[in-house]
Amino acid sequence: MTDNYLKRQKIISVVAIASTITACSIAPGISPQSGLNKPLSKIHTAQVQDHPAKGEINAQLPPSAKVENLTFTVPAKFQGKTVYQVHPRNNEKVIALGIDDGPWPKTTLEMLDILKQNDVKVTFFWVGQALQANPDLAKREVAEGHAIGNHTWHHWYRRMDEATAKNEIDRTSDLIYKTTGVKTALFRPPGGFLNNGLAAYAKSQKDAVIMWSVTSADTDPHAKPQAFVNNVLKGAKPGSIVLMHDGGGDRHRTVEALPLIISGLKQQGYRFVTIPELLEMGQ
Repeated sequence: MTDNYLKRQKIISVVAIASTITACSIAPGISPQSGLNKPLSKIHTAQVQDHPAKGEINAQLPPSAKVENLTFTVPAKFQGKTVYQVHPRNNEKVIALGIDDGPWPKTTLEMLDILKQNDVKVTFFWVGQALQANPDLAKREVAEGHAIGNHTWHHWYRRMDEATAKNEIDRTSDLIYKTTGVKTALFRPPGGFLNNGLAAYAKSQKDAVIMWSVTSADTDPHAKPQAFVNNVLKGAKPGSIVLMHDGGGDRHRTVEALPLIISGLKQQGYRFVTIPELLEMGQ
């Protein structure tokens, strides 16, 4: 082979590598929301998640990612019960974050990045309509080890008959399974309303109705992020369940507060667990 032939082969190889790198990069100027339903290669996902550019929101997992036969069960003593907090054995300093109303464009992605960076697992309570609109966000949440709960289809507060309550919960459960392969026995009633028919139906199915013992109050339209942080850090106790939101509105203040909540609780000696894990630790 001649020297010229070898040079040409090297040039071809370099061009091929450069083309591959370009194809796996996120084009500048494309908003994170614009590609929510587009499949991504495994290589692309790994590169974005492991080496995110500053300020860049990680892409979610491809639509093909599905965790089969993943079931979030509850211990027998919590089945059909309303749970506000858990008393862990030996009063261990564990705490569970419950995040409601998603999956939600932009906010959920940003919160997932923060949780991953801090090695924290939480429990997301999904609204059926939001899940229908953002299935790939849901798949990423499951793939990254977070627990999942049912938060009804429409997020209605009003009183409803048994047939309507059943539809609100079962329709959401069916979509959760169809989208992610997940079955869950965790239910959270919208607004914490326990007497509008939803909690009664959930209990009849032996689901645990998960409330909270600490609220960040992040739906307060006038409060600043530091107020959310203070609410959680002051209210935290071993076995607490914390209420936060990633959807249902503009949650940029919750995103700002989340890293401070995590670091503050860690400084107090808390370890983060999912709600199913917390229930297993109950006395």
